[in-house]
Amino acid sequence: MKDQKKERRFMRLKEFWRRLKKSKMAMFGLIILSLLVVVAIFANVIAPYSYSEQHLENKNMKPNAEHIFGCDDLGRDIFTRVIYGSRISLSVGFIAVGIAVVFGGILGAVAAYFGGLCDNIIMRSMDILLAVPQILLAISISAALGTGLVNLMIAVGISSIPQYARIMRASVLTVKDQEYIEATHAAGATHLHTIFRHIIPNCFAPIIVQATLGVAFAILTAAGLSFIGLGLDPEVPEWGAMLAGGRQYIRDFPHITFFPGLAIMITIFALNVLGDGFRDALDPKLRD
Repeated sequence: MKDQKKERRFMRLKEFWRRLKKSKMAMFGLIILSLLVVVAIFANVIAPYSYSEQHLENKNMKPNAEHIFGCDDLGRDIFTRVIYGSRISLSVGFIAVGIAVVFGGILGAVAAYFGGLCDNIIMRSMDILLAVPQILLAISISAALGTGLVNLMIAVGISSIPQYARIMRASVLTVKDQEYIEATHAAGATHLHTIFRHIIPNCFAPIIVQATLGVAFAILTAAGLSFIGLGLDPEVPEWGAMLAGGRQYIRDFPHITFFPGLAIMITIFALNVLGDGFRDALDPKLRD
């Protein structure tokens, strides 16, 4: 039985990969994202300098053979800081979305499964959070918690929970009355077993798509918080903080903000086209 389940999962994964490969843009986005992850992992090997190393004689130096992205207002190598910034920005994006998926997914599944008063309490709470624009909610949470990497992840993650709760609730409502769910009840399975073993795994496709797109928004939100001083400290090589640090020099030395801005743009583009590819590959209406 276990071998059959493994084989079915392998076949579904194989079919998903076959359909994903049909989208050239999605594969392009996957390649870019994979390269960014590799760069983030091996940042200390790829970066030619220390991200905190200052040489004031190189202050605001424009791109050249020695410093291909130039130097910032403190003489720090921008290429090095962009490389290390990928590690921080991607970490914030993936971990923040992980927080939102776990808590939002559980809340949405519980609300849809039990219904009634439980559903009303959970979803009305989510509606209250959704009434506040997500960026303002993230700003409020970040201001309350203070600056720092962990607090930044928590702020962005909590602000995204309502979206995933609503998506999971809608998905669970479509499957909770299916025959295989009724069979688990007849077999004596507990509510927790039914939710985590049978319902959530069968409702995860839209969550995966939203999470892929959500990472892009989380990176943008984190960059925005750092830009207004509620994210990471200025000396930390995070793309949003680098934009904030270079905005006063944007007219005379645009390279200080151009390269971290370009890094954000490329990352968001890769995640968006990959998310579109995931949506098409997982949509049963588009299967051939």
